[in-house]
Amino acid sequence: MFKVENWMIVSRSQLLIDLLDSRWPQEFLVKLTKAQPGNMSKLLSTQTNSMVVFDLATIDLQQAYQLQRVIEREYCGIRTVFLNFPKQVDAKFLIHPSTTTGVFYTNANLADVSSGLNEILKGRSVIPQDLYQSLMSVNHDDDSEQLTIREREVLQTLLSGSTNLDIANQLFVSESTIKTHLYRAFRKIGVSSRGQAIAWAQTHMHEVRV
Repeated sequence: MFKVENWMIVSRSQLLIDLLDSRWPQEFLVKLTKAQPGNMSKLLSTQTNSMVVFDLATIDLQQAYQLQRVIEREYCGIRTVFLNFPKQVDAKFLIHPSTTTGVFYTNANLADVSSGLNEILKGRSVIPQDLYQSLMSVNHDDDSEQLTIREREVLQTLLSGSTNLDIANQLFVSESTIKTHLYRAFRKIGVSSRGQAIAWAQTHMHEVRV
């Protein structure tokens, strides 16, 4: 007798949720739970899930990062998959080797996603080759867990109470670039919020001053 698995789709798009709900339960023999970013954690605590699928077209990258961190800390058996993964933004910080098993770019169609999910069900990971190579080059860098100079600069500015826009203006880059630096720094120092990052910087700033 086949066992029905529980999957969760986290998206703000009702259209996407309805589309997937009409296909995936029959195609993969799963029960699909629909979640908003705000209630994902609560729903995860009430049922056993084997996979969580994030729709990055409707979830802010910072929020997706925080939700992924929840899964890493509290639900180590759950696999994560990212739909609509951006090509133009460096979002590699979202991918965690112990949980992320699938990444699909924004140009992937449903057939591509279905084919990839079948591979994931067979125990394989499905990550685009260019992204995988980029991840490997980072992972084999001895300094991969060390803060970059720019990440250190951004962490320093947090102590002055600067907003992301303030920091962007100070460093002559875009606000989205600052967000990316912050997310990557958060992962490296093991925090998931701005307040935690400030507290960390207050304790360790002598180590990151440039």
